[in-house]
Amino acid sequence: MVLSRFDSRFRLIKNVGFLLLLLCLPLICLGIRSFPNSGVSESEFNSFFGFSEAPDYRNGVDCSSATTTAGQAVTSCDPSLVHVAMTIDSEYLRGSVAAVHSVLRHASCPEQVFFHFIAAEFDSTSPRVLTRLVRSIFPSLNFKVYIFREDTVINLISSSIRTALENPLNYARNYLGDILDPCVNRVIYLDSDLVLVDDIQKLWNTPIPGSKVIGAPEYCQANFTKYFTDTFWSDPVLSRVFGSRSPCYFNTGVMVMDLEKWRKGNYRKKIENWMELQRKRRIYELGSLPPFLLVFGGNVEPIDHRWNQHGLGGDNVKGSCRPLHPGPVSLLHWSGKGKPWVRLDENKPCPLDYLWEPYDLYKPHQRGKLKVQTQQHHLLGLGLSSGGSSTNLIESSSYFI
Repeated sequence: MVLSRFDSRFRLIKNVGFLLLLLCLPLICLGIRSFPNSGVSESEFNSFFGFSEAPDYRNGVDCSSATTTAGQAVTSCDPSLVHVAMTIDSEYLRGSVAAVHSVLRHASCPEQVFFHFIAAEFDSTSPRVLTRLVRSIFPSLNFKVYIFREDTVINLISSSIRTALENPLNYARNYLGDILDPCVNRVIYLDSDLVLVDDIQKLWNTPIPGSKVIGAPEYCQANFTKYFTDTFWSDPVLSRVFGSRSPCYFNTGVMVMDLEKWRKGNYRKKIENWMELQRKRRIYELGSLPPFLLVFGGNVEPIDHRWNQHGLGGDNVKGSCRPLHPGPVSLLHWSGKGKPWVRLDENKPCPLDYLWEPYDLYKPHQRGKLKVQTQQHHLLGLGLSSGGSSTNLIESSSYFI
């Protein structure tokens, strides 16, 4: 009897100790792989949220097969995989689903794309529910959902020009080196308000030579000074950070990241140091972008501009319509205030929002033949090129089954 009571107390102490350990660790990102069946079928679960199931995209004959064990899913450590990291939450869920759909639709080897979804711990739709929803929409998708503890960064965030930019999940990209499995040494980070119209393998193959840690499209004609306040530029010590570099603006919504170099260089801490200074001295106004510019500006591997046709959401105040930048298109990015799904639902779309619509899997948003014809008219009228003809933007992948 005494021994039994001792065992019970020992188990209680052990469990409490484990919970305290979890709470004390600075960064906890737990991967969700599966969860109990609630008795509701996947199709019923999916319909409840209003999404339709995506087509089943399969590899072409020239694709190497990911290594699997009989009856088991592909693991993130498989060397043949293309790794993509994205945040996922209830507010931008529709955009995230469209982005994933666009990647699969244009991928030459869609079964070799592994998605790493970062979900907020206290989102109104729990990470566990989001996991099941992704599985119901994309039954054959290789993915993992990680829980991001918002208190990791909440005390480092300062107010921004737009409330949405203060969401802790916007800063999850700073922690990818800690969040993702240690075997993942390279990843493509993508925002949730974009679609690809080209093969992601091309972006994955971008070399990041020497000491450079990230690759991204650079825009050297942009006015770099506007991303920082007068307090920053008037301080000779602070402004000297760019003294030995020639910094150009780059958008952090599309980056190829060498996580091995990231971890070795402790770049998470370097970004946090600037965020701590921002809380004290207000050296910038625009959310999570400026710390990246401070750390990496002038030391980015430039990628072709076709991989981030950004700013399609308009400016951060009005969200007005914008045209495409000159040149070919491989990725369309609605950075800025306006989001295509919102404008389409309000029947106030910008012309380029019709390029996003074919990837939307939200069923209540599906339209009749007249809308489809209107959409195709806009696409053809824009005369866009996606490494080939403009019809690539509206035709399905050759690996669609």
